[in-house]
Amino acid sequence: MTFINYQSKEINCKIIYFGPARSGKTRSLKYIYEQTKPENRGEMITLQAQDESTLYFDFIPLFLGEIRGFRARLHLYAMPGAVGSSLNQRLILKGLDGIVFVADSSPDRLEENIDCLDSLEDILIGLNKNPSDMPMVFQFNKQDLPGAMPVDKLSSLLNLRKAPQYPSNARGGNGVLPVLKEISKRVLSGLGNIGD
Repeated sequence: MTFINYQSKEINCKIIYFGPARSGKTRSLKYIYEQTKPENRGEMITLQAQDESTLYFDFIPLFLGEIRGFRARLHLYAMPGAVGSSLNQRLILKGLDGIVFVADSSPDRLEENIDCLDSLEDILIGLNKNPSDMPMVFQFNKQDLPGAMPVDKLSSLLNLRKAPQYPSNARGGNGVLPVLKEISKRVLSGLGNIGD
């Protein structure tokens, strides 16, 4: 849930990058961090295991400037991808405002994508959130790799709610910033008449 501090005139929105392990969530955040001017970002915090997989979460605060007299910030998190680490996931998903589901486009990862999406929906329901009301964008990552599943096929299997979707290559950065722009727009549009 968006945190609005009327006294300090600040808006804080929480966006979670969720998907299977090694789908490109951390790489997406790193690319966003690298492309953001230092004055518009905080320090990137990453807690990784020895194999460079996300252990608890990765985090970047971004400063968007002012919206109707309020200083707006996005708090971007990349979640660990292992299905079954739901206690950690539930803690981090608490209070979220939007989700980027990062799907791995490799055909042999399809079941992991589906399991991870099902797990996300279960966690949201457990947090008393309606998954269909949550702003969401699909990032179909690794589209640059040979044998990647076409976006339309992935969409028909994963994006049943017809949310916005983008092909991407997080290593090269293709599609990463448009996804961030889309989810930011969807989250911020839900603020209504703040400051009026």
